Amino acid sequence: MTFYKKYILFFLLLIIVISMVLGCESNFKEVQKNDYSEFVPSGDADNVNLKYTDSGKIKSILVSPKMFDYANVDFAFTEFPKGVDVTIYDEKGKRTFIKSNYAVSYKQTNIIDLQGKVKITSEAGQMLETEQLYFDQKNQWFYTEKKFKLTDAKGGSTGQGIDFSKDFKVVNSQRIEGEIESSE
Repeated sequence: MTFYKKYILFFLLLIIVISMVLGCESNFKEVQKNDYSEFVPSGDADNVNLKYTDSGKIKSILVSPKMFDYANVDFAFTEFPKGVDVTIYDEKGKRTFIKSNYAVSYKQTNIIDLQGKVKITSEAGQMLETEQLYFDQKNQWFYTEKKFKLTDAKGGSTGQGIDFSKDFKVVNSQRIEGEIESSE
């Protein structure tokens, strides 16, 4: 009889050990899932209306229906997946208007990547349209390698590759088609 009790006791211990091992494996998989970090924004905002001021003067206004801030990643950036509507003011209060379907602002480089039906209009009537345009905030300079259409009071032109100052006073183009009047 003691032989049977030892056999039953051994069998019960074996079942307990097996259930513990299987139970731990299941918990380990759950722990692995919890340790997995997703690429999620640290900030999320709807109907954004940001005003940037310097020395009491408004320098720019940014309006967007949606903003995601990824300040928690190594190369921090802010994403505007539903586009932006930006107004930039110069020292004399003249405005430049920028619209795009999508935008990303990179914090370390101060570069803004505008994409999808990008349109820039100045108060003087100049307008540039392209599919992608970069803005260097530090140097207040726009540039693209994409095709563009530039229009002003004197006419218009199209081409590929252009860079220009935020007030359109300095414009450099790479390949251009159409007529352009120059003051030189």
